[in-house]
Amino acid sequence: MNEFQQQSAEINDLLCILNLLTWDTRTQMPPGGSQSRAQQTATLSGLAQQRLLDPAFEHAARAALSAAEPASVPARAAQQAISAVRALKRVPVELTRDLALTKSAAQDAWADARAHSDFSRFAPHLTRMVDLQRRLADALGYDAHPYDALLNLYEPGLTAATLQPLFSQLRTHHLSLLREVQAQPQPRLDFLERDYDVAAQQILALELAQAIGYDLTRGRLDASAHPFEISFTREDVRITTRYHPNFLPGALFGVLHEAGHAMYEQGVSSELSRSVLASDLLGLYAVGGASYGTHESQSRLWENRVGRSRAFWDQHYPRAQALFSSQLADVTVVEFHRAVNRVQPSLIRVEADELTYDLHIMLRVDIESALIAGDLKVQDLPEMWNARIESDLGLKVPDDARGVLQDIHWSAGLFGSFPTYTVGNIMAAQFYEAAHAALPDLEASLARGEYGPLRIWLTEQVYQHGRTFTPHELLERTTGRGLDAAPYLTYLSGKYRDLYGVTEKETA
Repeated sequence: MNEFQQQSAEINDLLCILNLLTWDTRTQMPPGGSQSRAQQTATLSGLAQQRLLDPAFEHAARAALSAAEPASVPARAAQQAISAVRALKRVPVELTRDLALTKSAAQDAWADARAHSDFSRFAPHLTRMVDLQRRLADALGYDAHPYDALLNLYEPGLTAATLQPLFSQLRTHHLSLLREVQAQPQPRLDFLERDYDVAAQQILALELAQAIGYDLTRGRLDASAHPFEISFTREDVRITTRYHPNFLPGALFGVLHEAGHAMYEQGVSSELSRSVLASDLLGLYAVGGASYGTHESQSRLWENRVGRSRAFWDQHYPRAQALFSSQLADVTVVEFHRAVNRVQPSLIRVEADELTYDLHIMLRVDIESALIAGDLKVQDLPEMWNARIESDLGLKVPDDARGVLQDIHWSAGLFGSFPTYTVGNIMAAQFYEAAHAALPDLEASLARGEYGPLRIWLTEQVYQHGRTFTPHELLERTTGRGLDAAPYLTYLSGKYRDLYGVTEKETA
């Protein structure tokens, strides 16, 4: 191990410890520990940034780059480190510490505000976070819009200008298809909100995650206020979900979603462990995916393309009926499949159907972009939120908990991350189309409940590379083109036309 690899490994260790503290904060830590935990995470964040900015690290990276073959994995690791150092030099250490302290306090305030459905309890913390995010954008630098600097942290190359036409294309398609679907007879939904034992939900959710390939010898499932996946190396990748006693799909698809993230991390090559290519140096996170959008593509692929398919439930519905015999006794697999694929505008993003999900994302992107630009004040946020939910989805927001307080992202300082959910939806369709072309027997194997061929193909094409390639490079290598919404729109149109009996002529 050369000097650059050794220093990279130690920095990655610090970031993994930060992830471990984050997991503990959200799952196990008693409420009284929040203040000291904030100090601990701030200290570690500062130490990680100091190590990154130590001239010895940059010197070692440049030496490694000089010694490496051009375009090789070692060369890419060194170049990424140099680029990260160049960017982080512009971010004051005190800003990194302030962000860590504010994040911890803001997440506590968000949880309290959400529990009381009172945005005013969170507003001062969000105001502080927005101010820090503006300072971060200014420090990182941008050409056209301050939001671009934050977008680049999560999806390199993405800008507000490139998002606008993409979102416009999706909005036009989604709203047109939504109107057609809503005009058709609707599926039966009553059984989804019966009483479902939480312990049995956990059993079924974990069995489904294991069925698609989540390795429990290197992972675990816990409960949290907001579902998430987090890794401390590929050998320890954990997921969480939240359980609703009277809504079965929430936990099941939440676990499949997070398992998709987790399998990505578990599939990163062991040769990249403790390296720059298993770390997001700019965000000070231990994460192995090429980008947040690429990561999201895998959670959405496994949750939706696999988990919501009829073939999946033909295999696993008997087990669901066995665990919930009274609740599902009068429900056929056809009815269950249609219900979990219903198109029904929802107040809650993580419970939204595939067709309306992107509309939730567009709302959040418009809001956080306006906040960062200074065009929207924090105190006016709930009003804008509620108005857009009514205009886009036809729903009235009854309270803050089911409105502006439902997501943890802004309290965690993840401004710029929301667009990656829609980018991930698009990438998922592209990856699945490429897998289908490479594996002629794919649909038959999935119908048999054999998920290994798809998982192995994704591991070879996507997972194992970690952060070696940019998301654009990965798409080019795997699908032959860059980000392209066409396969995603074709998938959604075909799926919902079939489920709801909508003809192409009706949607023209």
